[in-house]
Amino acid sequence: MSLTTSPRESFTEEERQAVGAQLDRLLANPFFSHSRRFPSFLRYVVDHTLAGNTDNLKERTLGIEIFGKDADYDTASDPIVRVTAAEIRKRIALYYQGEGHENELRVALPPGSYIPTFRFPPFEPTPPELAEVHAPEMIAPPKPAHSPARARNRRFILTACILMVIMAVGGFFAWRHSRQTALGDFWGPILGSSDPVLFCVADQTQYTAIALRDAQDPSKQVVLKDNLTAVVIDDLSTIIKIAGVVQGAGKHFNIMGEGRTNLSDLRNGPSVIIGAFDNAWTLRLLKPLRYHFANNAEMTAFSILDSNAPAKPLWVVDRTQQIATNNYRDYAIVARFTDSTTGQPTLVAAGIGRGGTIAAGEFLTSPDLLQIVRTRKPPNLSNVEVVLSTQIIDGEPGTPRIEAVYFW
Repeated sequence: MSLTTSPRESFTEEERQAVGAQLDRLLANPFFSHSRRFPSFLRYVVDHTLAGNTDNLKERTLGIEIFGKDADYDTASDPIVRVTAAEIRKRIALYYQGEGHENELRVALPPGSYIPTFRFPPFEPTPPELAEVHAPEMIAPPKPAHSPARARNRRFILTACILMVIMAVGGFFAWRHSRQTALGDFWGPILGSSDPVLFCVADQTQYTAIALRDAQDPSKQVVLKDNLTAVVIDDLSTIIKIAGVVQGAGKHFNIMGEGRTNLSDLRNGPSVIIGAFDNAWTLRLLKPLRYHFANNAEMTAFSILDSNAPAKPLWVVDRTQQIATNNYRDYAIVARFTDSTTGQPTLVAAGIGRGGTIAAGEFLTSPDLLQIVRTRKPPNLSNVEVVLSTQIIDGEPGTPRIEAVYFW
């Protein structure tokens, strides 16, 4: 039986070392290593719990100590601690769902609490203070006289237990199959082609200077003028996620910048278009669809429009607020369809801001979110558009939320 430590006054040195080693494994995983906010939060609450300082693990204190908030900041209007904790709970769950992590020490952040708990594997020695509770001396009771009624009851209980185990195992495999099927259904048109997949990514040409290091003395830098073609690093996160799906299916893919991609390239096979207002192909291909991007003449308000109600944009990002606070709600479109111009399966993953594009990439690799879309799919319709939203706090996106789904 595994041991769960609810908040305790103290831990043994062996326990602290075991938890510290597991925390390092967690934070080295891509679910955490690509973020600055999540590792610092989780390490802070774990370290304070191991040190017995759980009284300080309150929302306001965490906001002040981890995120540098003022002592009197309004926790109701600034939910950064709650949002971060919710995202960490999700990422911890995803980590332990991964292959090879089943028997590791489990770190958890219970809902409604900022005090982590730890569950040690079955092979961990039971702490001395709990030995009497978990391993009491067992005294065998006298064997009862044989009774046919009791024998029948035992057979009934045994049969019921076997049936429950069979149902549980069947339910698990059905659940896992539904997750796999959701991924397969959504990605099928892109991965089913024999042609390589073309990634058309937003790029920026920079006429600037570049600092190059001296081969003989790497500490020395020389600044030279150069023309650079750059990819936004937040878009790169989505590119990597999608490329992992494509490569995992054994398919080849090519990556081209938006400025170098032409119509002939898009007609040669399936394409994945990443980026919105910095990718002209996204704007062109989505314009005839129900959900598409729009902006005002001053380029201060960017939105996603519903062609069925164009006068009332529901999903808008105020560029002024975005730049001034870095705290806002971002929106994205994920569309998978056969384009009428190219005749090829096309996938668009594009956010209004950078966080929206990250959310699109997370959606496209989440069996749970794809399963939600799959359950809404009418028969005989294969094209789909999904509008997503995500809360951006200090520039970091939270969990994607499905705002709208449309099939045709």
